[in-house]
Amino acid sequence: MTPIISPSDLKNLPTENLIILDARTGKDIKQNYLERHIKGARFIDLDKDLAEIGEGAAFGGRHPLPSVEKFAETLSNLGIAENSHIIVYDDKNASNAAARAWWMLRSFGFEKVQVLDGGMQAAEKNGLEFSSGEETFEKASLIKKEHWFLPVSSLEVVENELKNNSSTVIDVRDAYRYKGESEPIDLVAGHIPGAINIPFSENLDENGNFLNPEVLKEKYKQLLENKPEHLIIHCGSGVTACHTILALDYVGFPMPDLYVGSWSEWSRRDGKEIAKEM
Repeated sequence: MTPIISPSDLKNLPTENLIILDARTGKDIKQNYLERHIKGARFIDLDKDLAEIGEGAAFGGRHPLPSVEKFAETLSNLGIAENSHIIVYDDKNASNAAARAWWMLRSFGFEKVQVLDGGMQAAEKNGLEFSSGEETFEKASLIKKEHWFLPVSSLEVVENELKNNSSTVIDVRDAYRYKGESEPIDLVAGHIPGAINIPFSENLDENGNFLNPEVLKEKYKQLLENKPEHLIIHCGSGVTACHTILALDYVGFPMPDLYVGSWSEWSRRDGKEIAKEM
């Protein structure tokens, strides 16, 4: 199953076992959800459901993963069962929490998970039905897992892989953040020495839709030519990185590692070198 679904294909999906998740982020986002969302969509919160935010980001970053046990409870509360077909959407220009949800669901063991191409704006443009207020649904039985199934890398692994030139570490933040020109979110500007920059926005066309998979595949083949095949993807806090992991899975690359702590962890850890390109 392709990890990307178009609004027109979503329109034609059978509703049995179908779960739609609204993963939009931003100010007053729950209120925005209550005012208007794709009909039947259930709200999932980046900070509360897709992360377990601690007191400091130096160990784990700004959006560390929750435990699999806590995520299992979230899925149960959302009515997600083992046979569910899950579609996730957000805003086309948002923080890509839909991709983070996709990664976590896949890492939890779900196979039928897709992200809506173009997000809510594309849904509106293509005439999907919308509604307001809370959606009513039943809780699902708790699904028990012992660990995440997709590969992740720690700060120590990233450092070691770069030192040995055994992995290609990709920073998907905007170029100005990577170069260290300014930093709107984290405390220090710059990037992990040795990481290369391929902004996640380059996965998309001017309308916020994913590029044609053949075009996208060729683009990454050229960008990664003569570099270590094993990939580790990071961003600011392990959310937007999932957008590029989604893109790479979409075009048939092996599943890369996610460095969850990302720049928010590296830049706060004492003694870690910081590179800039001013």
